[in-house]
Amino acid sequence: MGALVPLSRPGWVEAGRHLLAGLELGVREVNEAGGIAGSPLELVVRDTAADPGRAAAAVDELAGLGVAAVAGEYHSVVARAAAARADALGVPFLCSSAVLDALTDKPTEWVARLSPAQSHGWRIYTDHLVGEGHGRIAVATVPSAYWASGTRVLRDHLAPRGGTVIELDMRALSPEAVCDALVEHRATALLLLVGHPDPAVPIVKAVRRDRRLAGILVGAPAGQPEFAEWAALLGEDGAGVPFLRYLPERTTPLGARVGTALRERLAEPPSFVAFEGYDTIAVLADVLRSSGADRARGAESWPRVAVEGTRGKIRFSRTPGIDVWQWTWAPVQVVDRDPAEPDRFRVLHVG
Repeated sequence: MGALVPLSRPGWVEAGRHLLAGLELGVREVNEAGGIAGSPLELVVRDTAADPGRAAAAVDELAGLGVAAVAGEYHSVVARAAAARADALGVPFLCSSAVLDALTDKPTEWVARLSPAQSHGWRIYTDHLVGEGHGRIAVATVPSAYWASGTRVLRDHLAPRGGTVIELDMRALSPEAVCDALVEHRATALLLLVGHPDPAVPIVKAVRRDRRLAGILVGAPAGQPEFAEWAALLGEDGAGVPFLRYLPERTTPLGARVGTALRERLAEPPSFVAFEGYDTIAVLADVLRSSGADRARGAESWPRVAVEGTRGKIRFSRTPGIDVWQWTWAPVQVVDRDPAEPDRFRVLHVG
């Protein structure tokens, strides 16, 4: 099994570490239970470093090594490159964590995805913002297919309700200039559609220290506050920042057991990304048990998958507007860190 994971900068290393922990735990448990038809499952890991070209080359290499399937990746633009290459080579690819709707340019039988599509999750996030009375929303953003897609979802979902999205180009603005722009545009919320830790952390610090913006909401739909690095860098300033995570309201018995094992493996609370990694292996082990190492048969198995994952029953189907096999849907929550206790998460809204 090939695994694509961001393990070095400029990739989001902390997310990559959690994803890999879930993948490795899943493989360990499969092998402790006897492997696949008596043979151990081997995970061949490649670091993408958030580089689409590097990911595509890794898929080529893994295909040449004879892997039965490729899995993983966190960054959407990287997963898109991997999906395109897997489709071209005829290698099953199960995307663990990337959410960009257009994971491929055309319908494909070779690619499936566990994480919910961006349009689904970000609509739920927008519902939360509107429910909290936010109609003038600024987005601090940089050029990226992922951020541009997210901005479109926000704008399209807000416009019918009279809402407005104000784009702030972070190529031209300092964190202090962002504060001035928020005041000028009378924004009630600022969403961080930028990289972490830079420039996200300096922006949050600047906004929190600007008395003119005492009542503004800072949000991070892409999930930066989920990880310990966010809290370590921002402390109390990082609390009260709503983000998306893909966990159920109530933990299943499997989810509780896996959560305990992941906590021991990571030496910290596991993020939803770690659960995505574990569920990835649960799905692919099921596929391999039914189809063996034959890649074509493996790809044909997506619509027959019915696996109990850590966050619910996983099945794949064809979803309008999405060209890959999609789990519809992983549970979606809007969550923040409690200002009174920043190490504790509060569930604000459920999709």
